[in-house]
Amino acid sequence: MKVAFPTAPDPEAAAAEAARLLFAGPVDFVKGVVHMDGLPPADRPEVCFAGRSNVGKSSLINALTGRKGLARASNTPGRTQEINYFALGEHSYLVDLPGYGFAKAPVAIVAKWQALLKSYLAGRQTLRRAFCLIDSRHGVKDVDHQIMTLLDRSAVPFQVVMTKTDKLGPNALVPVLDQVREALQKHPAAYPELVVTSSEKNQGIATLRAIIAGLD
Repeated sequence: MKVAFPTAPDPEAAAAEAARLLFAGPVDFVKGVVHMDGLPPADRPEVCFAGRSNVGKSSLINALTGRKGLARASNTPGRTQEINYFALGEHSYLVDLPGYGFAKAPVAIVAKWQALLKSYLAGRQTLRRAFCLIDSRHGVKDVDHQIMTLLDRSAVPFQVVMTKTDKLGPNALVPVLDQVREALQKHPAAYPELVVTSSEKNQGIATLRAIIAGLD
């Protein structure tokens, strides 16, 4: 049976306010990890953000936390070569994964951090949900399917977050969403709602905050 993958609704007022207060509280960089044995203790839930290089991960994390310089944004694809951990108070960890795809880095370095990415996704028991970021201008690409397939095999639920929707009009977004919904039909670990965001316009940020705040 075909899954509809509707857009996630706006949160109720109480949930939105609780999430706003959570993200307005302490959010601290914990560490950058280059080996699995360097991960912090698995003492709380965590969510991770995965996406192609230059999909807007850093900008999204900064928008969620209201801190412009928390995650490093760069115009150079592949700059982030570590798993970066941020503590959302005592509630959970926000985990910024290395960008995948067309990283401008030596092949050996790319292979190393892609292996780290796969090991993390397959082996972190406290990972509650992965957010797979998809650029609204491009839709799901083959490299996105590779990460989604890894999440399927690892039984890690993932939710697609559309980024950079301010870069195209509402009519142009419709066929992209249709393409994403069709692409997700083959991924059993896909959570059945999409989150449509623009870090620039703050669109969907309250919705994504509430989703994260509600994961225990």
